[in-house]
This record gives sequence, C-alpha cells and structure tokens, in this order.
Amino acid sequence: MLLTRKISEKISLQELEIQFGLVPAKEPNFFREWQENLPELNNFERQALDRIKHNYNNLSTGSQLSENLVKMTVFSPLLDLAGFYSSNFLVKDEVGVKISAADAGIVYRGRIDILVFQNQFWVLVIESKSSSFALNKAIPQALTYMLNNPNSPNSTYGFVLNGSNFRFIKLLTANSPKYALSDELLLDRGDDFLQVLCILKRIATLMV
Repeated sequence: MLLTRKISEKISLQELEIQFGLVPAKEPNFFREWQENLPELNNFERQALDRIKHNYNNLSTGSQLSENLVKMTVFSPLLDLAGFYSSNFLVKDEVGVKISAADAGIVYRGRIDILVFQNQFWVLVIESKSSSFALNKAIPQALTYMLNNPNSPNSTYGFVLNGSNFRFIKLLTANSPKYALSDELLLDRGDDFLQVLCILKRIATLMV
C-alpha cells in the first residue's frame, strides 16, 4: 500500500537524495545562467524595481507580509517585467502534481504556486512564501515539484522568494537528477534586486 504525503510537509534534501537519487551538481559550469550573459536593464525597469522595493518595505514595516501580499507586491510585478505574461508563455497557478517514490512506497502530492510553460515545456517553477519564511525550507519543496517535470531531458528552473530574499534553482534529470542553486539575493543589498530581474529575463530568453 502506497503512503501519500504532502510535499509541503517539511520534506528535506536528504530525503530527496534517498528517494529520488537527487544530488548537487559537481560541474562548476552547471548553472552559470544566473551569473553570465545577463541582460542590461533600462531606466523604466530600474524605476519599476525601485517602486516594488518601496512598496514592499512600506507594507512590511512593523509586520510580516503574508504569502498573498508577497505575490502581489513583489512576485507578480517581477513576472511582468521579465516578460512572462507575454504570448510566448502560459502561466498557471495552483498546479497539482504527483510524484512517486516506488521503492519507498510513497506518493508525494502538492500544488505548485506558479508554473510557467512554453508550449508543453516547463520553464519556471515558483514557490512564494510569507516574509517570515526561510528560503532553505522552500528549496526542497520546489525541487520536489521540479522532479515532476514531464519533459525531463530539458533543464527546469526554480525560483523561491519570500519578498526580501530570492534564490534560483536549476535541475537536470537526464541520466540521474542533479541540481544547483544560485547565491541568495537580497532586496536591500547592493544591486541584488536588479540581478533578480536580470536572471528572470535571462531564463525567459533561453526559452524563446
């Protein structure tokens, strides 16, 4: 009898390694997309990022932002600026997924916050959390969703955020599944927030 488990129930990277053979990529150039060949931002995009930052800081003063407010104030404007609402992509929310670890007799079920398609290919799996949520807890959850990609020979990208912190993931499941993470980027640190948008735009251009 298979045991059904919710993906949101504190799944760990160690568990993913045991159940699915998922390991960190050892190749130094495995995930260079978050650092190299990033597009330049124009004045409009820079001003838009300033507004997003202002809105987030204004709303979060003295209180934590819910997941829905993070989506409204930070995440949705970023998707728009990166071009993911164009006709080249299809964006869906609350996408149900199921992945089986047959040897362990476990079926993992969950719902992806936001999934971006290009034709039938998964482009970007996004997990948005409240501002009090640590990203290291969201990464295994996002990776579990990404392992469910039906077009596994292609790279799948993940994006986890809580409004002030951002991290990108790359997963490749051909042969054996392996992944790599970007550095954690911060809303209020130097040009980090600019880089977040540049990376999103870079991922979008890879798929067009």
